[in-house]
Amino acid sequence: MRDGTRSTTTNDTSTGRDEGPPALELLVHGVGGATPQDMLTDPRTTRVTGDETAGVYRRIDDGDAEERPHDYRAEPVREAYCWSNLTSGNGARALWLLLLPFMVANLAHWMRPPAASRRDPRVRAYGLLVRLVALSLTVLLVAGACEVVLDLFAWQCAGTESCVADRSWLGFMSAEDGGWWSQPGRRLALAAVLPAALTGLLWYLSNRTWSAYESQEPAGRPVGEDDPAAGDHPALRLPGFWYGRRLVARLRAAHTAAGFLTVAAAVTAAAARHDRRPGGSTALDVAGWLLAALLAAGALVVLSVVCRRGRSENRMDQRLDRLTITALPGAALGCLALALLYAGWSRPGWSSRGRLPGDGVFGALVLLQVALVIGLAGCALVLHRAAPTPRTPLKGLGGPTVAMLACGLGGVLAGGVAQRVADWIDGGATPGMPGAPMPGPPVLLSWQAAVVPVLLGVLVLMAGVVALRVWRVRGREIHTVPHGYPGERPDGVRTRRIAGAVARAGATDDVPTIVGPVALCALLLGACAVAGAWGTGEVPGRAADDAPGVVDAAAETAQALGSWLMGLAFLTFVTWARRAYRSPSARRTVGILWDVGTFWPRAAHPLAPPCYAERAVPDLTWRMRTWTEQTGGRLVISGHSQGSVLAAAAVWQLDREARGRVALLTYGSPLERLYGRWFPAYFGPGPLRALHREVRCWRNLWRYTDPIGGPIRLPAGAGADVDCGAFKDPLAYGRTPEHPLPAPILGHSDYQADPAFDRERAALLARLPAPTRHPAPAPAGDPAAHPAGAAVTAGADDAGPSGVDPVGVVVIAGAEAARDDAGPSGADPAGAAVTAVVEAVSDGVGPVGDAPAPAGPDATGQVGTASAAVPEQTTPSTSTGDSPRSDRPD
Repeated sequence: MRDGTRSTTTNDTSTGRDEGPPALELLVHGVGGATPQDMLTDPRTTRVTGDETAGVYRRIDDGDAEERPHDYRAEPVREAYCWSNLTSGNGARALWLLLLPFMVANLAHWMRPPAASRRDPRVRAYGLLVRLVALSLTVLLVAGACEVVLDLFAWQCAGTESCVADRSWLGFMSAEDGGWWSQPGRRLALAAVLPAALTGLLWYLSNRTWSAYESQEPAGRPVGEDDPAAGDHPALRLPGFWYGRRLVARLRAAHTAAGFLTVAAAVTAAAARHDRRPGGSTALDVAGWLLAALLAAGALVVLSVVCRRGRSENRMDQRLDRLTITALPGAALGCLALALLYAGWSRPGWSSRGRLPGDGVFGALVLLQVALVIGLAGCALVLHRAAPTPRTPLKGLGGPTVAMLACGLGGVLAGGVAQRVADWIDGGATPGMPGAPMPGPPVLLSWQAAVVPVLLGVLVLMAGVVALRVWRVRGREIHTVPHGYPGERPDGVRTRRIAGAVARAGATDDVPTIVGPVALCALLLGACAVAGAWGTGEVPGRAADDAPGVVDAAAETAQALGSWLMGLAFLTFVTWARRAYRSPSARRTVGILWDVGTFWPRAAHPLAPPCYAERAVPDLTWRMRTWTEQTGGRLVISGHSQGSVLAAAAVWQLDREARGRVALLTYGSPLERLYGRWFPAYFGPGPLRALHREVRCWRNLWRYTDPIGGPIRLPAGAGADVDCGAFKDPLAYGRTPEHPLPAPILGHSDYQADPAFDRERAALLARLPAPTRHPAPAPAGDPAAHPAGAAVTAGADDAGPSGVDPVGVVVIAGAEAARDDAGPSGADPAGAAVTAVVEAVSDGVGPVGDAPAPAGPDATGQVGTASAAVPEQTTPSTSTGDSPRSDRPD
């Protein structure tokens, strides 16, 4: 015996009765990570399979559970899958913060509205536009690095005597020094090594994570479910969905080549403009034109690679485009080498004045991004109107909105670095204003900085609107909270706290109220910044010199404040990344961002942080499939928060036979509230209904105080109920014998602390079929030979022609009776009532109480597993009046 809780359980091996394998509960944690010790509530754990990055753990006492099934009649063996190191393992992952715009752009790819077919031309057009937005972000990042290193340092500072005088480390490049490096072309060639190295670093990081994540093969399934005729199946069920190896390799080559070509173009443009002046070298002029043509041809090749068809999901595509992934970056690097050679050629008398030629590229990039986002919005609107999805935010414009935010983040990072460096090297002067020793960064960046305070004002305004809504909902909830705790003595402070928790949790549904207007303002302000920069050719402070005094002062203030804010934003990113690199706790905090943002494969931007689900989903699928095949036992995969999304994705990847032996238990789940709304093509009502049909049984637990999780909201008639009634939170309003101290408001955490959790899990296991394999055959009709729950399930075979199935009903009825007999306190030790009934049934006791009416077949075709077999939450919900969310029952 393992402990006192099972010391009364016996197994009569002398009679030859042997038991089937124990049931298994596979726990999957959510955002922020968890240790195996915390998940299994035992300090002594051992890794069953996996490695230091992600693995499955058990209690040491449960290591040989399959050999002792009689010890696990009361509850299943528990295993914990820990995947937090995939997003917050080592310190280097903190540097992923600098790739935040890439990650956000990748999210936009998966936020498209659903379509009747994945082969719809509008779907392909949507994916193409997102990939082009992602490519523009790579070019913007490298162009921002070129602006700082090539323009501000090598071109402006090294060519200005006062700037070099304060920085002795730039003396060898000083134009006044007259040395070998004093020529502008050679300074540019030397400085170009840094942005080229940045591009190489991005390639290296993407390639390393590609080998660790995208190269994990999913569990194979029979051909019958994978053929093209299965095109109507949900995308997450297809075998190639979590295997993006080929696409990421191809896009990585294109983005790397684009980075090298951007650096080459920046160097070539300055030298070519000098060579085209009267009296310039004819040979160098011709060489400049030839090199420009070569760079243009390279850009066209990059575009053709990006525009090729995207992902192949119907099958695992094992092929690699070897020529593309090796030749394209190599050819671009060769072009860069030619550009450096061309720029470094001796040009006596050449001096650097003003800004580096080619600063108009930033304006062109902004206009291109605005045009792409508008095209993306048009495509999304057409898709949404063709197949409207309930609860989809922003009328299907979530993807374009997020793409615009990605462009804004990219502009803040690139412009923030340039503004911060310009403020540093020009002393106390404002870039572009009178008295500044250097021209500073491109005029457009100063205009973009000037609109940042306006954008922040819009953000604060919309946040105030949401805060006002929360305050009003809290006022309504104050009157309804006591209804959930009848007979309790009112406590104003306690009531306000509970009402505030419910109201704040509901604010999650108001995120579109903030995101939509901010994205629209970012698009309009970006276009206005380009118009102002190109229309005046001056920074805002100088462009408003002839305007009224109030306007002039406002323009100068906006420019200075915006420049400071953009620099502060960049420094905040760097500081946060540095702290996360050194502190594991801070790294886990940053990892929460990656837990949500990097769930999806890198289908649009290959340089984004890697998709951890391409490792986690195959891990879970392999574990469930192999355990059920080896033991024939029942398994419930139990996912909390983001772990519920991983659990659902893994169940989708199982073959039909394995799915028939697996139950899905989700709690605190964002499956509908976050993923169903923002990613409707993959987790919308249609895919979730399909998941409910394909999985044997599914139950979802939620609370009104949970800001992340919520109900699944399957429509009536979709089969057995998935959502239980809302869990009461807190469990007790005041002090009670069971809760002598004030019960905490749990919100998103500690679902397993609710006594109803064990009842729901037991009911799911009871609905699964009996184990198909046994260590030793048991005598026919001997129910004592089955482990916990199996004897009850086996009773379905004796239901008779009426089809009445006591599975689950016996368990729940007995549990309710046991709880009613527990005394006035209603205390129900975790699983104790269920255990007593299961053991009684194993001893031959018949159904308790009246048998239910014959139940029809559920979504899986199994008789007797209708919703009546799964009880609703028996405790009253927190409140019954007006709700801050539309999910509150009437």
